[in-house]
Amino acid sequence: MVRKPVVSTISSGGYLQGNVNGKLPSLGGKEPPGQEKVVLKKKITLVRGISIIIGTIIGAGIFISPKGVLQNTGSVGMSLVIWTVCGVLSLFGALSYAELGTSIKKSGGHYTYILEVFGPLPAFVRVWVELLIIRPAATAVISLAFGRYILEPFFIQCEIPELAIKLITAVGITVVMVLNSMSVSWSARIQIFLTFCKLTAILIIIVPGVMQLIKGQTQHFKDAFSGRGANIMGLPLAFYYGMYAYAGWFYLNFVTEEVENPEKTIPLAICISMAIVTIGYVLTNVAYFTTISAEELLLSNAVAVTFSERLLGNFSLAVPIFVALSCFGSMNGGVFAVSRLFYVASREGQLPEILSMIHVRKHTPLPAVIVLHPLTMIMLFSGDLYSLLNFLSFARWLFIGLAVAGLIYLRYKRPDMHRPFKVPLFIPALFSFTCLFMVALSLYSDPFSTGIGFIITLTGVPAYYLFIIWDKKPKWFRRLSEFLCLVPSHAARIQTQAVLYFIKIILGTGRVD
Repeated sequence: MVRKPVVSTISSGGYLQGNVNGKLPSLGGKEPPGQEKVVLKKKITLVRGISIIIGTIIGAGIFISPKGVLQNTGSVGMSLVIWTVCGVLSLFGALSYAELGTSIKKSGGHYTYILEVFGPLPAFVRVWVELLIIRPAATAVISLAFGRYILEPFFIQCEIPELAIKLITAVGITVVMVLNSMSVSWSARIQIFLTFCKLTAILIIIVPGVMQLIKGQTQHFKDAFSGRGANIMGLPLAFYYGMYAYAGWFYLNFVTEEVENPEKTIPLAICISMAIVTIGYVLTNVAYFTTISAEELLLSNAVAVTFSERLLGNFSLAVPIFVALSCFGSMNGGVFAVSRLFYVASREGQLPEILSMIHVRKHTPLPAVIVLHPLTMIMLFSGDLYSLLNFLSFARWLFIGLAVAGLIYLRYKRPDMHRPFKVPLFIPALFSFTCLFMVALSLYSDPFSTGIGFIITLTGVPAYYLFIIWDKKPKWFRRLSEFLCLVPSHAARIQTQAVLYFIKIILGTGRVD
């Protein structure tokens, strides 16, 4: 039997624990005199929802190295077709999640939908690999890109020291954690600003590209579908790269309980965001090919920088800054959304209770945010992060595919379920097939990495029975489990308080709780 969340009152740390509705119960079912309920407030408006989706989808890839698609298609024309098709299919997945998010009004995204449809074991396995490896590694990777490109203008003539990159990356990660711990409103406002910066950066590339087209610079589009022929495995791999570039459309569903009027806001935010991103991605690639040939693009390590150096002159120095801001926006949006996944999993009794606690003044799931800090730091200063992500990339699409397949299951199992937003059945069917196809492709094209990832994922099964099902644990085991669960949260909290203390000193005014 799955452990039930324990009702608790205010702890010494100033937190309350949430119930399954995202609210915080009090003893006896009544609120203490003069004390209002502490909840994750509905502060995600339409504009903030759009900024979360766009801000997490658009990272460094479109600016730095969009050559994975071109390399595996063999032609300019086919690469543009793949970018368009991937955008449409990602929209199908996002629309499926819009139906799930408006029907199951709980935060948590994939985890919540898998829990609702397939039960606690698959849901626990999903959150297990997300907490221990996928999210810390993914955050560390995008943070390293932030650290590298924020320093690039200061190291034009020489190589950037790796230690400097990791130190500035550590600062960036800490700032993101502090920001998400302190205020939902400020985190959302900064995300809107960073999304504006990303769209500005894309326009800086698209507008000169359109001007090049008007001038007749179309030589790289002649015989667009001819060139080095792609082999049988090439197109599926190009498709995989394209779908990965659009990943992030699901993050708004991680914060459903904080969305204002979710029945209208979620579908509208998803449609607007995916339209903007798809059009932006395709036009950005078109702009690249007005100035850079396919061969030059494949040789470039930073396509946007190469493009801007040819057309923008000295202004090209601003491109690394925009890339760094883009990475920071992805970091911020990812931490904001995924912390709610851990919060919900804890509320369901599948993660330590401390992660379901909300700060009584800041109204943020602070423990669920800062637990990522030490785990991300460990990833940052250890091993090959890219290998870890490659090992577990199939797990993301497997669980997303399962969640969308769950929508089809719910249509037949619970036909009377309230569905304010409903998509045609072929949309989730096609998208779930696409996800399972990519999983099968990874098994065929890279069985070693996928096999290791599969083994890592399966460790969640014994962990589930050990930590969740097994009730008669010895006292020493329970104490050890509690200690191991509390150490990361307390360590991260100490680090966060230290950063807040220095911020208070620098500002010289204000109060840091």
